[in-house]
Amino acid sequence: MGNGTTLPNKKNGEKVGIDITYYRYKDSIEHDIDEADLVVSHAGAGSCLEVLEKEKPLLVVINEELMHNHQRELADRLSAEGCIYACTPSTLCETIESMDLSRLEKFPKSDPSLFPNFLNKFMGFAKDE
Repeated sequence: MGNGTTLPNKKNGEKVGIDITYYRYKDSIEHDIDEADLVVSHAGAGSCLEVLEKEKPLLVVINEELMHNHQRELADRLSAEGCIYACTPSTLCETIESMDLSRLEKFPKSDPSLFPNFLNKFMGFAKDE
């Protein structure tokens, strides 16, 4: 939602048994992610990674009005890898109706040692194995 002017109608969710939670800004959404069965978010890198690292299903809604749309690039890649569902505001309803959360792939766990190990080897600080 952020600075948007449209507020979700909670009654629409109640009609189909969905509890809708929303807010304009919150210091941390970690607890909300932990409790969610599905997270719907913008396609910002931080938001995507936070949800994927918690192994929660993610639907990202791409802001088509951004210049140099890095959100689309990230969403397209994660969607191609099968880790998320991605849509635009105009395809949101269609995407929700057709998505199968059981088909999502787990996002690979990060390994913080990969880059330093590569760099040490590249610089000659590490012995070849």
